[in-house]
Amino acid sequence: MADPQATIQALLDDLVASGEERGLQVAVYHRGDLVVDAWAGMADAATDTPVTPDTLFTVYSVSKGITATAIHILAEQGKLAYDDPIAKHWPEFAKCGKAGTLVRHALSHLAGVPQLPPGTTVDDVLDWSAMCDRIAALTPLWPPGQTPCYHALTYGWILGGVAERADGRPFTRIVEEEIAQALELNGLYFGVPAADLDRVATLEELPALRDAEPGAIRDIAPPGSLSDAQMNRPEIRQACLPAYGLCTTARSLARVYASLIDDGVGGVRLLPSDRVRRATTLEVEGLDASDGSPLRFALGYSLGGPDSAKGTRPSAFGHGGYGGAYSYADPDFGLAVGLTKNRLAVDEPGIDATWQILRAVRASLGVPN
Repeated sequence: MADPQATIQALLDDLVASGEERGLQVAVYHRGDLVVDAWAGMADAATDTPVTPDTLFTVYSVSKGITATAIHILAEQGKLAYDDPIAKHWPEFAKCGKAGTLVRHALSHLAGVPQLPPGTTVDDVLDWSAMCDRIAALTPLWPPGQTPCYHALTYGWILGGVAERADGRPFTRIVEEEIAQALELNGLYFGVPAADLDRVATLEELPALRDAEPGAIRDIAPPGSLSDAQMNRPEIRQACLPAYGLCTTARSLARVYASLIDDGVGGVRLLPSDRVRRATTLEVEGLDASDGSPLRFALGYSLGGPDSAKGTRPSAFGHGGYGGAYSYADPDFGLAVGLTKNRLAVDEPGIDATWQILRAVRASLGVPN
């Protein structure tokens, strides 16, 4: 069997040398042990800043898996339940036909409010409280629980909003105290502290992504909302954006997912196995109402399948992000992976760097695809 560390390090070096990638990190736990801790390339080409293990990367929708984990922790603590109406904790959310929208619906992209409020600007997302109020006032496009549609941005305000109302702490503190501090992570931020802003890698968006056509519902992610120019802004890096604004390291991502399987990591298991089984059971499978892409979700995590970079096994759970970041676990094989990168590329199944790296990880450990 190939040596996982040497195999992945060589692959990252090759991807950077070829010009396909700018900077990357990969961390892998197997049966509780860190077996890959690799990095390569530049965090910022303009300033010749190299990637280090402590470089923070914006990982877009990988954020959703961390947000879901926070929700599951609160559920385990009895502060909310999956079948609670969101309005039980957040009465204002009941407006405009949303009284029956459950926490379960929000986790599984069935809440019916994937669209941002009309006229939302790129600066509006900096105001957490105001965005929560505006999301709560939305009229659903469909009755809750009926129509799968990926909530690319609104997922964060809905779930972050209900979490902090059920718990009493700001969402950033919930994540910091229940996940980052519990696991002694080297960076996992929904809002990067000012002192750590110089650790964040500069994103580079390739033209194929920049010029991509939106889906049928244009307000899910309005033009410019996910661009490198937007996400590289210091004020965006410091904002609470639980659907797409996480700044973190591959080590931190892998450690979070490792803490959800087997005996956990470093003596810490964030959730008991029965809670993880409930959280990772298939909840919705169908075609996205906006763009027709396949959706296969449990409660906040996407699941493995024929079109997944996680591999074909339904036991694999986690989340990918716009441009190629990824993190997931497969409890059947004791595997937990974190992948961060700053060159935002089109996700071509089986071809692009994300798929290459994750396949190489599995192959080096004897995990089937």
